[in-house]
Amino acid sequence: MKMKIDSKDFRVRPRKKVHLSEWPTIVKPFCRLAEEYRKLLGEHVEGVELAANAFHYASDRYALLLIFQGMDAAGKDGAIRHVMSGVNPQGCQVFSFKQPSADELRHDFLWRTRAVCRNAGTSAYFNRSFTKKLLVVRLHPEILRSQGLFEELRTRKPFGKERYRSIVNLESHLYRNGTRTLKVFLHLSREEQRKRFLERIDEPDKTGSSASRTYTKGNTGRIT
Repeated sequence: MKMKIDSKDFRVRPRKKVHLSEWPTIVKPFCRLAEEYRKLLGEHVEGVELAANAFHYASDRYALLLIFQGMDAAGKDGAIRHVMSGVNPQGCQVFSFKQPSADELRHDFLWRTRAVCRNAGTSAYFNRSFTKKLLVVRLHPEILRSQGLFEELRTRKPFGKERYRSIVNLESHLYRNGTRTLKVFLHLSREEQRKRFLERIDEPDKTGSSASRTYTKGNTGRIT
């Protein structure tokens, strides 16, 4: 059994502007039943698709960075768990960037991102993109004040654009030094988001992130 997915239906080309209203929040299922999905995943785990992760780790040449971004309740944690369910956890780490620590606030806004990138042979999974930091400070400018930035830098009008440029430069720098980056945006409708929020009320385990940890290999060879 093979799942034929045309990546062109989901891929955003470089330098192309994105308008989320033009992208669907739901697509036709690629399998009729959930059992078919699980069977297909098992076949991929045993095959070369996900087994290639072991060769990636052993080659010790390139680094892989997967960034998952989406609105609240988009399913970032679940997506990371599903992706990693068939990956050799050796050399894989998941990072969830939340409120910066006191030590992180003493450095520039990309410092903690650089600190975990570019280890040859490893795969890093980011639960939330570092670009979200730019959106947060627009709503909560007090965060910038807590970073100790001088007044001229905080109030300069192209401040946001300058930080976006810093992110682009960082990604280019990582690429030149052997890191290959793949960004995944999980798109869902407001109605679906509302539905998931209501479901979370009665499920306390969904109110916090469970993916912000390092995955280790258990006796079964699965992610634990």
